[in-house]
Amino acid sequence: QVQLVESGGGLVQPGGSLRLSCAASGSTFSINVMGWYRQAPGKQRELVAHISRGGSTNYADSAKGRFTLSRENAKNTVYLQMNSLKPEDTAVYYCNALSPSGSREYWGQGTQVTVSS
Repeated sequence: QVQLVESGGGLVQPGGSLRLSCAASGSTFSINVMGWYRQAPGKQRELVAHISRGGSTNYADSAKGRFTLSRENAKNTVYLQMNSLKPEDTAVYYCNALSPSGSREYWGQGTQVTVSS
């Protein structure tokens, strides 16, 4: 019913910036909260940030002050602006969305972010 496609990942040096995008298609009226998760090799997936349809955001401690999550409801797109990137940020980043009731969850395929000198 809902498809999520991420883009914007890549290789950057420590201290650099990237902006990730997640475009939703399909039954987008079913989307309420959207967010970004990440998973480093050999580690479990963790929340980076999420945002409500009204724009209320929540960030993981590791992302506060460096990452900014925004949402354009009319375009069915969310963005994750990542600044001051660290090697510890290296991971596959996944877009996530929930239905208003929370009964349905959707995931993108992921985009690789590598921070290395």
